Amino acid sequence: MVLHRAGFQHAHQAIVSRHLKIRRAGSIECVAVIAPDDFPAFARFFRCPAEIDQHIRDGVGIEAVVSDHRPVPFRVKQAVSALRTRKTLRNRRNPADFRMEVDGKQTDLFVLKNKNGMEVCITNFGGRIVSVMVPDKDGVMRDVVLGLDSIQDYVKLPTNFGATIGRYGNRINQGKITIDGVEYQLPRNNYGHCLHGGSKGFDFRVFNAHQLSDQVLELSYLSKDGEEGFPGNLTCKVTFSLTDDNAIDIHYSAETDRTTVVNLTNHSYFNLDGDPSKDNSDYLLTINADAYTPVDSTFMTTGEIAPVENTDMDFRQPTAIGARINNDFIQLKYGKGYDHNWVLNTKGDISQKCATLESPKTGIVLDVYTNEPGIQIYAGNFLDGTVKGKKGIVYGHRASVCLETQKYPDTPNKPEWPSALLKPGEKYDSHCIYKFSVRK
Repeated sequence: MVLHRAGFQHAHQAIVSRHLKIRRAGSIECVAVIAPDDFPAFARFFRCPAEIDQHIRDGVGIEAVVSDHRPVPFRVKQAVSALRTRKTLRNRRNPADFRMEVDGKQTDLFVLKNKNGMEVCITNFGGRIVSVMVPDKDGVMRDVVLGLDSIQDYVKLPTNFGATIGRYGNRINQGKITIDGVEYQLPRNNYGHCLHGGSKGFDFRVFNAHQLSDQVLELSYLSKDGEEGFPGNLTCKVTFSLTDDNAIDIHYSAETDRTTVVNLTNHSYFNLDGDPSKDNSDYLLTINADAYTPVDSTFMTTGEIAPVENTDMDFRQPTAIGARINNDFIQLKYGKGYDHNWVLNTKGDISQKCATLESPKTGIVLDVYTNEPGIQIYAGNFLDGTVKGKKGIVYGHRASVCLETQKYPDTPNKPEWPSALLKPGEKYDSHCIYKFSVRK
């Protein structure tokens, strides 16, 4: 870090590659050349005025113009000490904001980075992906998932942004399941049905965390017999791996001591523009599926598997999400847009691409792979501008897209569909890959 004073009027210093300069509008009281990631600590310890305009340059350089004319205290020793001890992440997430005790267990923020500079931040509260920084077609790093700024926000706001969903992702009709002749009543927390494992599913539980390397995080959780009404002690493990080809590889495994149902998935809300103030209408969506599972007015699957041919559910070719989402089609009326499960043609072959989402604006492409039979596409229809997310940005209607790999909704009550039962001695294994690239 280089620090020096400058007492000249209207001086303008050029941005130095991979560095940051602070200049004063008018006379420059002090100029600092520091690494971009060090800026928050620098600003805090030098008591820089709050009115700062930041502009990204080449994805790494930031020019911050201090537009207030008050003197800037110059505390070299204190600032240097702070910059040596405090690590600020590329996406400006502060790990300290994710440390607190919830239900007697400690939460934290874990960072995965690969050789390309891609970064994924995950908290063990709900096994949530908090941020995903990937390059766009111009090399600018963008955060492409919705989320919140602190654990306090995640605890108090009833959202499932980025969460690991369990014990059963999606809906179970009337919250009832029957296993070995015994009926179990689960919470009815959504239109009379059990959604995403109940009122306090895995998305609000604290996982044990073990970071195995800079690119691998292992989370584990014991869901006790009777939790949210589900039978059996279920020992779960979720492993997040950030690969060097810019993929988030998520592997779920579980074992039980009593027959139960399991359907784990991830509920990341993807905004590939990296701009949650914009909706998803221009995103191109492709789904490798000839059929889907229709729903009724309460979002419950009817048991039918219907062809997508000649319907607004056909995404076998890249199609803008907004092209048909408001059409007068009963399934779009029931779902208030796209909020449906597609029956994948991949038939459990994880080497085959099951879905692709692309932003024409940024060129960011997200390919999805899974060994599961279905994928739920949710277009953010219930985002209504009442939630302020990261950096205080309001999340408006359809500001994102969720791509949730899974068993079909209400599979426990539809025995003709791929089974979600897990018996003692068996191992649950589910695999999902979110792979990022750019189209220039």
